[in-house]
Amino acid sequence: MLQIALDFVDIERAIKVAEEAVAGGADWIEAGTPLIKSEGLNAVRALRQRFPDRVIIADMKTMDAGRAEVESAAKAGASIIDVLGAASDATIKECVEAADNYGAEIIVDLIQVGDPVERARAVEALGVDYIAIHTAIDVQMRGGDPFERLKVVANAVSIPVAVAGGINSETAAKAVAGGANIIIVGGAVIKSKDAKAATAEIKRAMRSGETIRTELYKRADLENVRDALILVSTANISDAMHRTGELEGIVPILPGIKMAGPALTVRTYPGDWAKPVEAIDLLQEGDVLAIDAGGIGPAVWGELATHSAMQKRAAGLVLDGAIRDTPEIRSLNFPAFSRLRMPTAGEPKGFGEINVAVKIGGRRVFPGDWLVGDDDGVILIPRDKVVEVANRAMDVLEKENRLRGEIEAGSTLSQVAYLEKWEKRH
Repeated sequence: MLQIALDFVDIERAIKVAEEAVAGGADWIEAGTPLIKSEGLNAVRALRQRFPDRVIIADMKTMDAGRAEVESAAKAGASIIDVLGAASDATIKECVEAADNYGAEIIVDLIQVGDPVERARAVEALGVDYIAIHTAIDVQMRGGDPFERLKVVANAVSIPVAVAGGINSETAAKAVAGGANIIIVGGAVIKSKDAKAATAEIKRAMRSGETIRTELYKRADLENVRDALILVSTANISDAMHRTGELEGIVPILPGIKMAGPALTVRTYPGDWAKPVEAIDLLQEGDVLAIDAGGIGPAVWGELATHSAMQKRAAGLVLDGAIRDTPEIRSLNFPAFSRLRMPTAGEPKGFGEINVAVKIGGRRVFPGDWLVGDDDGVILIPRDKVVEVANRAMDVLEKENRLRGEIEAGSTLSQVAYLEKWEKRH
């Protein structure tokens, strides 16, 4: 079965995407936890009314008061109610009994359960109908694998097993092969411009065992984080970082170019280009040279330094100071971002330090922090958060693609953002 998780906060968008997904072959429809928290059980009622013959799942993530929550969800029209595996045996038993009373079923979500095999066997003995192996979205953002626990749990129980957590057309067949009876897909469908086509593609992958490549809806790790950061924009990254990270006043000298890499830092005196040039010898392939020259001139970087950095396969330059020879650097197609441009160069005096914390664009940049640049400027990502931020930026991009599709279909930004609905009320 293919289950589509409607993890929206607006029932209008949830219904529209559900219609597309059902047309594409979705078997089960889930009122996701964000939707239920935002719209209440009216979301379940609306889905039941629109899809009277479909299995509707209420992702309640029940932790306590099992009987009351299951009863209310079942009365709203839910076929299956989600309960957390971390809940007490007493709560799960209450949920099972309430579901029996109202003709519903119970799925237990093993999200963040320490020993999933032991807990799966225990809740099966309590009479639940399904088990769900679920990699939390916040864990996915840090590179978590939804299939780590699937096969061992599927082999340990006799009831159907569902799997959720970043599944897409590349991994749906792997989920089936791992023993999943129910494939739960969220973002790869609900963030697609065409949810019908996305659903059909995932169904095809499930049935055929194919790995159908996708550029989106998958999570980066350290090995491919650069590819993800090049794919997204600095605006996407800023949104993912809660509108932070910008290096103020640092702009590109060449439009239409992208840059991403870890920083090799340099602090130098204004106009002293000795340490910046010496630092080139320490560059590793893919590094960004980040120079703090005090935000003033004379220039500490030019064409010859650029040629030298390109020989080391540097990813780019970020300079809080002055650059010169910009026509020649543009012709080299080198990603260079600076505060100032001027024709006058300084002198190589040798003051400064390499691989120390520096200040660029008003922010502290430490060696190994990641710098991403495009036409809008440069964003700083702390090195210990680069995988998470890259994945959250991908999430922003994917969601925007859905909104863009709705606008292109004839809506407006205020309408697709439901601005009036979400305006602050006093």
